[in-house]
Amino acid sequence: MIDEERPPPRLPMDEGREHLMVQVARLAWQQDRTQTEIAAETGLNRWQVSRLLQEARELGIVRIEIVPRLRRRPDVEAALIGVFSLRDAMVVPATAGPDAVAQATGQYLAAIKPRPRLVGVSWGRTMAAVAHWLPPDWADGVKVVQINGTVAPIPQAAGYNEVAETFARKGRGTFVPLPVPAVVGERITREVLECDRIVADVLRLARSAPVLCFSMGALSEDAALVLSGNVTPAEIAKLARAGAVGDILGRYVDAQGDIVDEALDARTVGLSLPDLKARDRAIGVVSGPAKRRITLAALRAGLINVIVTDEETAAFALEHVHDR
Repeated sequence: MIDEERPPPRLPMDEGREHLMVQVARLAWQQDRTQTEIAAETGLNRWQVSRLLQEARELGIVRIEIVPRLRRRPDVEAALIGVFSLRDAMVVPATAGPDAVAQATGQYLAAIKPRPRLVGVSWGRTMAAVAHWLPPDWADGVKVVQINGTVAPIPQAAGYNEVAETFARKGRGTFVPLPVPAVVGERITREVLECDRIVADVLRLARSAPVLCFSMGALSEDAALVLSGNVTPAEIAKLARAGAVGDILGRYVDAQGDIVDEALDARTVGLSLPDLKARDRAIGVVSGPAKRRITLAALRAGLINVIVTDEETAAFALEHVHDR
């Protein structure tokens, strides 16, 4: 008989003990099991279970984070869904703070049922913030694939190209990068790259993902595509003169969501705009005044069927939906 009153000797810290600590923590915080139930399942006593849970917190294996639920604007969400025939919408108040849209996206992804097995993601500042706010264990064994080409590292912009990896790590899964530039110098270069077996396999996987999550870019010389050298300032100026309002996965579109520069688009690596329309969930994550016009364009063209955004961006889209 185990003596519950007298604490048994502490188990030595080794790989086996750490594995046991993780097992006990998962039973407690993921499955809501009581310490008595955990003790019965693991062969420990309640004191040992309690001690392991305490150590898990002290060592950082378990982190308790208090994240208040975001306030939402269900009236604006319903209007967006009705006007643009969306599957879903999340709209956070303008006063919710700079990371509110990213936090809301993390909550939305974690709430998808059944849990997704394959998710495609883009990169960038917004998506890095989403990855940060994704709760641990938001999925279980998910495969995360990058859906557009990447950019060279940018100073003071950590996390740009680590989005898929972070999504996968937090979802206890694996990630598949797309290790090619977002925009190449010549059309023939893109065609050769996309014929490569490795690149072709990644793109084929991306096109099969039922859930896509991506941000949109403003037409700006401060955009990552420009700062990294993938697109030149002269090309941005030319796009602006042609009526471009921003980019979706590096593909620059006008106010109706149509490609502005076919030659530039032919040099862009990743999912095409038609690829976005056949997804179960094509989740557009966007906020801020600079991205209102590209948001409206994506909604008009049906390139997203789920939107996570701020109240002011949503209001802009609803107010200008019938503008020519």
